[in-house]
This record gives sequence, structure tokens and C-alpha cells, in this order.
Amino acid sequence: MKLVPLADRVVLKQLEAETTTKSGIVLTSSAQEKPQEAEVIAVGPGTEEVKMEVTVGQKVIYSKYAGTTVKDGEEEYIIVKHSDILAIVE
Repeated sequence: MKLVPLADRVVLKQLEAETTTKSGIVLTSSAQEKPQEAEVIAVGPGTEEVKMEVTVGQKVIYSKYAGTTVKDGEEEYIIVKHSDILAIVE
């Protein structure tokens, strides 16, 4: 399946959650917080009001409860509005 976002939507692939803390404590899957960092997979064309500021391949931080989750086999993607992206990670 190929996801092609419409208007001001962006397809993200969530990065893996940290499994250990900085001090070396291993976290169980239930204790791991859902990461808010993701890689941009596809970008919609935008609208007259919204100029798309992200490009494919960039790493971004997005709102915690934003988007719609879509599964493609084993892969899981999140489709969010451009306004739900908070920052680009450089």
C-alpha cells in the first residue's frame, strides 16, 4: 500500500521508544511512553492557506495525541495535520 496524503496532511513513521533510561534502567513495554518523534514518510501538497514546511526524510516532533494510526502489514504509520507538527529535529 502506498499512502498519498491529501491537502495539509503528513504521513509519519514513529521512531522506536527508548527501552532504557539514561541511568541504565530497563523499561517494560507498559512503562514505555509513546514517543512523539517520527520520520516524515510523505507530505501532501498543502493548501492556499497552508504552505508545507516539512519534507520527506526529516525527523519531527508532533503533538502527543494527534493523528490517525494506519497499519500496513507490520508497519504502522500516523497521518497528522501539518499544524500538529511542533518542530523539526536537526
